[in-house]
Amino acid sequence: MSHETALHALHAALDDLQHKRMPIHAFCQAWRAQTGLLAALPPRYGVVMEDLLGRMEAGSLFTEESCSFSQEDLQASLTTWLDKAGQTLGA
Repeated sequence: MSHETALHALHAALDDLQHKRMPIHAFCQAWRAQTGLLAALPPRYGVVMEDLLGRMEAGSLFTEESCSFSQEDLQASLTTWLDKAGQTLGA
């Protein structure tokens, strides 16, 4: 899978999550499955991505009011991550 295709797949998964067409656990699986894309990026991208996904998973166990992780903020951070990854890869 090309890097551009992988980035598109991650954008699509994020869109599906935001529109409640995909549960968080499936979303995180889809993102973690993009090992080729992660290998092409500097290591810090994997660290940041895993931190964001871990917070999303932890936050999904609680109601929005009782969790310190805003799902909307985490999704916005993943959008930024995608933009920067695309810039880094020149996609």
